Amino acid sequence: MASEQGTKDHPWQLKTPPLTAEYTIYKDETRTPPILVCTVGTTILHYDLRCLEDLHAMLKQHGDWMELGSADEQKPAKEGTVEAWGRSPENPIGGWYGLKKGLRGRFAMYIPPLMETLGLAEVEHNPKNNRMRAI
Repeated sequence: MASEQGTKDHPWQLKTPPLTAEYTIYKDETRTPPILVCTVGTTILHYDLRCLEDLHAMLKQHGDWMELGSADEQKPAKEGTVEAWGRSPENPIGGWYGLKKGLRGRFAMYIPPLMETLGLAEVEHNPKNNRMRAI
């Protein structure tokens, strides 16, 4: 049943933008703030649920394709990318949407495919240098 999609028992089954890795993601609205729980292999990442609405609004305002620029937390994000925005003090939450210290990066790897599944964005699926734009 579609209404169950995105729950702990029925997470979204997704692939990274280059289609090289599978992962699951679901909403946990019992947490404060509500979060997205992303499981990649044995690694569990948490992202602030507000990122979906905030990223969609930013992309709508941007009005064109934006490079994803996914990077681990320990690496700098390329300016002007979705990854840079996802950790910028200029975004609506004033910093990282990733919530687990040491694993806060890769925002632009795992959130765009969910937005594509939800009908909020188009995402490219090339081997490298993928982009996204709001629908």
